[in-house]
Amino acid sequence: MDASVSGILPDRSIAALFETGAVSASRAREADQIQPASLDLRLGPVAYRVRASFLPGGRHSVAEKLQRFSLHEFGLEKGAVLETGCVYVVPLMERLALPKTVRATANPKSSTGRLDIFTRVLADNAQEFDKLPAGYRGPLYLEISPRTFPILVREGSRLSQIRFRGGEPMLSAAELAALHARMQLTSADAANISEAGIAVSIDLAGAPGSLVGYRGKRHTGLIDVDRRGAYAVAEYWEPIRRGAAGELVLDPDEFYILVSKEAVHVPPDHAAEMTPFDPLVGEFRVHYAGFFDPGFGHSAAGGTGSRAVLEVRSHDVPFILEDGQIVGRLVYERMAGRPDRLYGADLASNYQAQGLKLSKHFA
Repeated sequence: MDASVSGILPDRSIAALFETGAVSASRAREADQIQPASLDLRLGPVAYRVRASFLPGGRHSVAEKLQRFSLHEFGLEKGAVLETGCVYVVPLMERLALPKTVRATANPKSSTGRLDIFTRVLADNAQEFDKLPAGYRGPLYLEISPRTFPILVREGSRLSQIRFRGGEPMLSAAELAALHARMQLTSADAANISEAGIAVSIDLAGAPGSLVGYRGKRHTGLIDVDRRGAYAVAEYWEPIRRGAAGELVLDPDEFYILVSKEAVHVPPDHAAEMTPFDPLVGEFRVHYAGFFDPGFGHSAAGGTGSRAVLEVRSHDVPFILEDGQIVGRLVYERMAGRPDRLYGADLASNYQAQGLKLSKHFA
């Protein structure tokens, strides 16, 4: 890998990582596994139920920690149910031998976050979740904890994705403001831009009684993460209607699907990531950070701007959200090259031109 490369690696560069051995897998790569700016990670054939979440730390492998903290091991070849409130660790099919100029970051896939499945990637000697330092060589593991719905997973299921980057591709506030001036990144009349990114606010507007979100039901049936359009919305979600005041009280430890007021888009030569909002402004957070691929909501990919779907939780105390309140920020990064395929244009993209939308599992 050219040491001068700066930016998020596009699809063809990710494919090149396989060719050079920087990424390898125990099973052949699948045709749709590489996204415009990320790689889907696949579950391996075994899983471990563990006592609690853990980090291996600077001197230990994940396998060593599993020997201490694992309660039992079970196979995923024929599928297995992961229960809510439990923590599991699954070795992934993919492993890394990164060049010294390339580092990586992992995140839950969009559909994973919308099911309230808490996932984080673990690596040997790691002192942080979801971050793989430049030059990392070794296996990858996924910590999984379903929060609202029990799920059925199997070998090959994809719950997480990984991005590779070189240099320092993140845009400064000034660069982000200049890009917004050229490309109108959000539909906001006056974009709130800082070093932390461009603000995204909550949409609770509309006529009284109109649908503004969903709250996950408790004690539901399980969800097979590999089945699309297989489940009735009413069996898993309680619709949230706009009240007369245009506000929503978040109950502690409940899970909500809401939508941004702004339509956003990602130009083809950039990628974006939703970051959780600063908890100092309120006792809530956008629960899962998320990747936005090049072309998301962009006209070059057949979009006219897409709303950002937000997975929201309140912690410890009830919290009132009001229409237009900032709940997250989008950070933009430069691509190292334009992808060969854009989100929405060349892929069977589930969430292009979306509004308030549940995951692909619901009909």
